[in-house]
Amino acid sequence: MKRNVILFACVTLVAVASGVVSSTITTRMMDEGDNEKITIVERHEPQLSPLFTADDGEQRYPDLTYAAESAVKAVVSIESVKRTNQQYIDPFYFFFGMPDDGMTIPREARAGGSGVIISKDGYIVTNNHVIEGASTLRVKLSDGREFNATVIGSDSTTDVALLKIEAQDLPTIPFGSSDDLRLGEWVLAIGYPMGLQSTVTAGIVSAKARSLGAIDSRYGIESFIQTDAVVNPGNSGGALVNIRGELVGINTIIKTSTGSYVGYSFAVPETIVRKVVVDLKESGVVQRAVLGISFRAVDQTFIDQMGEQTGINSVGGIYVAEVVESGAASKAGIRKGDIITMIDGVAVNDSATLLEQIGKRRPGDKIKLTFKRDGKEHSATVTLQNKAGETKLLSRDDVDVAALLGGKFITASESLCKELDIRGGVQVQKITSGGLLQRVRISQGFIITHINGSAVYKVEDLDRLSEKISSIEGIYPNGRAASYMIVE
Repeated sequence: MKRNVILFACVTLVAVASGVVSSTITTRMMDEGDNEKITIVERHEPQLSPLFTADDGEQRYPDLTYAAESAVKAVVSIESVKRTNQQYIDPFYFFFGMPDDGMTIPREARAGGSGVIISKDGYIVTNNHVIEGASTLRVKLSDGREFNATVIGSDSTTDVALLKIEAQDLPTIPFGSSDDLRLGEWVLAIGYPMGLQSTVTAGIVSAKARSLGAIDSRYGIESFIQTDAVVNPGNSGGALVNIRGELVGINTIIKTSTGSYVGYSFAVPETIVRKVVVDLKESGVVQRAVLGISFRAVDQTFIDQMGEQTGINSVGGIYVAEVVESGAASKAGIRKGDIITMIDGVAVNDSATLLEQIGKRRPGDKIKLTFKRDGKEHSATVTLQNKAGETKLLSRDDVDVAALLGGKFITASESLCKELDIRGGVQVQKITSGGLLQRVRISQGFIITHINGSAVYKVEDLDRLSEKISSIEGIYPNGRAASYMIVE
């Protein structure tokens, strides 16, 4: 039976001819020197009855009432409205093959999701896919009050977004620790599924550091908490809390064969959420740390495929397949063929754990890598870099070129480059909605050879560029060269 991974925001389409809602989303800009920091409510020791109840037979069961009753107040419903225009052709003209310019009909796509209040002054965390492409966001609190929301920032590589509503003295959920979660531990999922009011379900932690391949980005960070708590469309962005009522994750994905819950649910861990939220509030962009290696988990598949070639015959650790020249790992002495076993004392035996450990840090942070080389254990201190190979933090003015272009890219093959008589290039595999490629009407398959006059030979070259894009040059697979000037 085919299984699907679903980002669970619920969508309906409504055609409107007039009376379009006029409020829009704006991105909050901070003046230079604005060092205001978001005040995140930290974990606390609640004054409550014991976390277990006993029945007549002295058996103990988890008491989830405190966690449910306290956390549910800080989970909100989010309605996003996406406006599009649809061309209408009169069927009379269409039937007789007569020309008809048609008319444009505005349409609204409404999506329902959830969010979590993390500060008393109105900061709300949710999923990026809940708010992506929306022109209007409306937040409804558990007490029935409604507010328009402003997008502070969002990050597609972790599927996390930060919103702000203008309100004070709001109920919050304190941050807990996803690192401290244990398999089998009880957790609650709270959200607004399938158009229902705030709903609480319970389950256990089924797995940690789970990767699904659901985030379509080469910088995507997937280290999900897997639970069997019931979640459905509309739960996106809702809270995953422990029995103390502390936030340990943001519910994001369900794995199902039907489109509704019949399997497992997955949440972005608190460690990633906390880091992304702080980055978005303080600098407006996510400070992405890069280790500078290509790698594979040393599992049975690796041993079957490469064990004889590499001399590795036991599972465990991360095999360094390639080291980026002048990258963070290279400067620390890491070489191809090394096997990374720990990061700051945390064992890494799969890709998801490594991505989470790097993903919760910033450029300039130092980490201790423990690794094996020629059967001997070594350690090295690595200073992490940003995508451009520097240790500085990014600002709002620094541009993520790949994200701005809006698409998925691969380095053009040698055979294609030889056929087109070019030295190299970056081929557009996919075009995403709202990006620069779509706006200037570049088609899938186009090979980008220059951006702002600078040569682009491979995908990694996109990371070197940080200026706003003013021109794109390249060639289509049929040999047609094209240049595009970007006018703001």
